[in-house]
Amino acid sequence: MSGSVEVRQFLLRYEGADGGSAPFAGALPAQRSGASDAQRVSDDQVRRARLAVANGALGVEDCVQLLEMLGLNLDEDGQAPVQR
Repeated sequence: MSGSVEVRQFLLRYEGADGGSAPFAGALPAQRSGASDAQRVSDDQVRRARLAVANGALGVEDCVQLLEMLGLNLDEDGQAPVQR
């Protein structure tokens, strides 16, 4: 299944880094407690969401479209819309 390898390679180029540590290596995220961090999405959550999208994408174009629809693409400032 070369499509998933192609999508992973695309994500590595898209993020401009090695992607960090192994995907899905951590425990479940902690429950958000206050209103101040209710809107905060961490960089690690965005990275793991991108990897999950790449895993399910049918190809590079599908991955790009899904990332944009979910707000996981990077804007001009290098920040994902989901983190604003």
